[in-house]
Amino acid sequence: MALFQISNEKITIQVDSLGAELKSLQSVALGKEYMWQADPAYWKRTSPILFPFVGGLKNGVYRTKGGEYPMCQHGFARDMEFQLKSQVATEIWFRLESNEETLSKYPYPFVLEIGYELAGCTVVVKWRVKNPGQETMYFSIGGHPGFLCPIDEGGKQTEYQILFDRKDQVVSSCIENGLVNGQTDLYRLQDGKLPITEHLFDGDALVIENHQAQSVALAGPDGKAYLTVAFDAPLFGIWSPPGKNAPFICIEPWYGRCDSADFAGELKEREWEQELAAGAEFTAEYKITIS
Repeated sequence: MALFQISNEKITIQVDSLGAELKSLQSVALGKEYMWQADPAYWKRTSPILFPFVGGLKNGVYRTKGGEYPMCQHGFARDMEFQLKSQVATEIWFRLESNEETLSKYPYPFVLEIGYELAGCTVVVKWRVKNPGQETMYFSIGGHPGFLCPIDEGGKQTEYQILFDRKDQVVSSCIENGLVNGQTDLYRLQDGKLPITEHLFDGDALVIENHQAQSVALAGPDGKAYLTVAFDAPLFGIWSPPGKNAPFICIEPWYGRCDSADFAGELKEREWEQELAAGAEFTAEYKITIS
């Protein structure tokens, strides 16, 4: 593993080759850190890439090609060493290819490339999934970046808010034992704002499906956004460890999610599963902007 750094006049980021994980996002002018720093007392990661699965599987297994395979939550890419593909002043790319180990637990050849590009106060996180195989592959991919909240030392998270680019409400699918249980919670917004309460994440992540929002921000006690995540993903999660009063919140763009509690189908039948033809390429990105 190795740590790589790129900068522009506004921001500096650091990325670990292990998992191609964004580890730091700092303001050049303020010297302020915005990323959660992976204290294992709360959560040992900062911004893992979720591939080839997002979320957990019913009974920890999935079925494809006539076989049944065990798989950990969020897949294996976050724990694998990526190779540096290219690096210039304000952009860096990492690459992971399938191998004998991955094919034994996920029987699809793949090339996964993760890029980070700086543009002003924004980090553009880029994903490319390539299918070098001879048949259609099925996968999910997602981000899991954790951001400091409160951002200022000594602040209280319950004085902060989550801001959405819609005004009225969002509906979250409910999670039970790591699976979607078919129920929903409705969160009414105050002009797009959702207060962060002590018990907001007692039921695990908020799972917001069907393009309900494309921009989610964290705002301090003054009501002004200090960090915004923008995306085109069809669903996203908002998470902080339940019951820990953890000083961070994750905003997670997803192309896929955990199984439903009653799911019994094949991999290709999972809700929100991505399908990639032989020789084809999937691309997506999301943006993190500090204010």
